[in-house]
Amino acid sequence: MSDAHHEHDSIIRTPKQLIVAVAGFFLVIVIGIILLVVFATSDRLTGAGTKSQEAEAVAERIQPLAEQGFTLVDANAPKVLQAGNAVYAAVCAACHDTGAAGAPKTGDTGAWSARLGQGYDTLYKHAVEGIRAMPAKGGNPDLDDLEVARAVVFMTNKSGASFKEPAAPAPAAAPAASTADTATPAAPVPAIAAPAQPAPAAAPAVSQASGQNVYNAACVACHGAGVAGAPKLGDKAAWTPRIAQGNAILYEHAIKGFQGKAGVMPPKGGASVPDADVKAAVDFMVAAAK
Repeated sequence: MSDAHHEHDSIIRTPKQLIVAVAGFFLVIVIGIILLVVFATSDRLTGAGTKSQEAEAVAERIQPLAEQGFTLVDANAPKVLQAGNAVYAAVCAACHDTGAAGAPKTGDTGAWSARLGQGYDTLYKHAVEGIRAMPAKGGNPDLDDLEVARAVVFMTNKSGASFKEPAAPAPAAAPAASTADTATPAAPVPAIAAPAQPAPAAAPAVSQASGQNVYNAACVACHGAGVAGAPKLGDKAAWTPRIAQGNAILYEHAIKGFQGKAGVMPPKGGASVPDADVKAAVDFMVAAAK
């Protein structure tokens, strides 16, 4: 009897043993879960930022903002010439839409009839070289002659003409390679150091042309007669509020051009002269109004 009774006794006899048994059971389960996770994720994990220090990622981050979303333009590529309507809107409309300085309005066949009678060649010549209050190339010397021609055709055809737009010149053919270019190059000749040459003298910062000479060449057409709202030379009342703006503003308007309520000032008066000469002409006109 005694032996049978002991066979059914539990190994856990005290509360402390029960606690240890429960804790051991949970510890075994936790260790099993950890081992299972390690086994299931034995491959290398990757995520955001994993490759942040690689050369490609660093190069992308430090790329200049100005280059993002833009196509780099080759400075040596041939200039793309504007269409006639684009040139007209940017350069000619200021006067020919409003009739400023006596310019014939686009679409006014009555104002254009006598001019159209002179022929396309004369109109083109006047547009490129300028005439009376009309500055050369409308005041934008950077325009190509072909761009001016296209603008003339666009404007006159809207005013009663039927001129044909000039075609773009054919691109120059690349010169054929000569036999000399394909011959086996001769052995290089040792370079001989050239004697040191004195540095060229720096060009003067200010042009030698006087302000009065520039005024007579480029400004007198408008400022001599008050054309297109231009203040006349020596008119103190007209010049006083302009002088009050300061020389910096006057220089900027004269160099870059200005569209005012009473008229329009073409860049550099339509002349191809250095900025320093334009400033000298402004100084001359300001001095004459004081």
